[in-house]
Amino acid sequence: MRVSVLFVCMGNICRSPTAHAVFRQQVLEAGLADHFDIDSAGTHAYHIGNPPDARAMAMAHQRGIAMDDLRARQVSAGDFVQFDYILAMDADNLRLLQASCPKEQAQRLSLMLDWANGWGEEVPDPYYGGDEGFEQVFDMLTDACSCLLTHIISRHGLSAGQPVG
Repeated sequence: MRVSVLFVCMGNICRSPTAHAVFRQQVLEAGLADHFDIDSAGTHAYHIGNPPDARAMAMAHQRGIAMDDLRARQVSAGDFVQFDYILAMDADNLRLLQASCPKEQAQRLSLMLDWANGWGEEVPDPYYGGDEGFEQVFDMLTDACSCLLTHIISRHGLSAGQPVG
């Protein structure tokens, strides 16, 4: 069994690649990399092909997580079929996804912080702020990714060393 997860923000250079990298690291540490397809994308085409924001990469590096291999891309129509979980960082991006998503795939969409404990409803965009915003976003996403992974493991009956099929 493979589970596919897509993290989405506006430009795909701050929040969604951070969630992508954090979740990927948690999946690796759980020994479940063979069971997941993980990606991130933006609802807008502002930064296609660019690496994550330098501040996001610096925060990830401080915490031992690599994300310099990630590149921004825009959400495509195929994503709604390909991904089992499509997680928007905020309500605006969720609305944009809902407007493009076929009705039969709508259950795949949710807000990222629907999976977290006590952080509120939206992951704030740290782009125009200072380093402390990136630190807060990293903490929020670490918690939400952990809760999401726990849910997926339970719902899909995954365990490390289990054959993929």
